[in-house]
Amino acid sequence: MRRGVVLLLAVVVLAAACGGSGSEAVIDPGDGGDYSVTLDPADFVAVIDNPWMPFVPASRWVYEGGDGVEVEHIEVVVLSETRVVMGITATVVRDTVTVDGELVEDTYDWYAQDAAGNVWYLGEDSKEYEAGEVVSTGGSWEAGVDGALPGIVMEADPQVGDAYRQEYYGGEAEDMAEVVRTGEAETVTFGAFDDLVVTEEWTPLSPDVVEEKYYASGIGVVLEITVRGGSGRIELIEYRPAG
Repeated sequence: MRRGVVLLLAVVVLAAACGGSGSEAVIDPGDGGDYSVTLDPADFVAVIDNPWMPFVPASRWVYEGGDGVEVEHIEVVVLSETRVVMGITATVVRDTVTVDGELVEDTYDWYAQDAAGNVWYLGEDSKEYEAGEVVSTGGSWEAGVDGALPGIVMEADPQVGDAYRQEYYGGEAEDMAEVVRTGEAETVTFGAFDDLVVTEEWTPLSPDVVEEKYYASGIGVVLEITVRGGSGRIELIEYRPAG
């Protein structure tokens, strides 16, 4: 999952226990490094209407920002097509990134919502480009294939202190998240928001980098900030809901 705080977790474990390299971990998902999950397709619903991640077909988000050197333009579109992963019918979301008008990344993500309202991440087909040519498919994975496992990308009722794996494919995709604040207020290009849910995201594959994501009810991600291991701010500039 391509994108992703000020507040680091009080619980620190060895990243090696989470599949990392031996640096101290920022997020402890609580599984002791032995992650497993079993999903029943009967427990999933057809539409992703979680208010913090409303992935309804034809919805579209546009973001811009960067690290002060390059400006990224990101478009996220929920497609009408679906993909069956582990017997679950997943919604396909396309995420494209351009820099100076040139495509640098094109990703198809697969998500599904369970009956309780949690949104699961079931994999991605990701391609990186240089001069119009594919140079990498690193980070691509599919739950149930080659040991890859799904994870929760957004809870039905996010509460401060909740920590979870968003994906797991050893050495390729190991993002984790923790809900660190609620009721936050922020202003971005698209508008001013309050009552935001803020998550911290980290992976043992890039242990020095920590990001925050800000979610608005009824819209989804409105802001992403790199708060450790670099700098960067990506803001929502346009949102078009389905219909």
